[in-house]
Amino acid sequence: MKYPLRNLVYEKIRNAGTLTDSDLVNILSKDGVHLTDAHLNKTLLDLEIYGLIRISWVGKDKRRIETAVNSASVGLS
Repeated sequence: MKYPLRNLVYEKIRNAGTLTDSDLVNILSKDGVHLTDAHLNKTLLDLEIYGLIRISWVGKDKRRIETAVNSASVGLS
């Protein structure tokens, strides 16, 4: 059974907490997963739409990726 790419990417982000997109690509390539930029962007967009991660721009070509904290699970209203 093949592990879905979206789940694999989310697992790597969740384990790291916060990382840049280039760090994520390096981590995935060490595990033998090679993605095109378009496929990575689509996967990150899906995870952001689902509310699992947050992406912000750090510089012109760098993005910061972090896990999104659900306010309901933390107890905030």
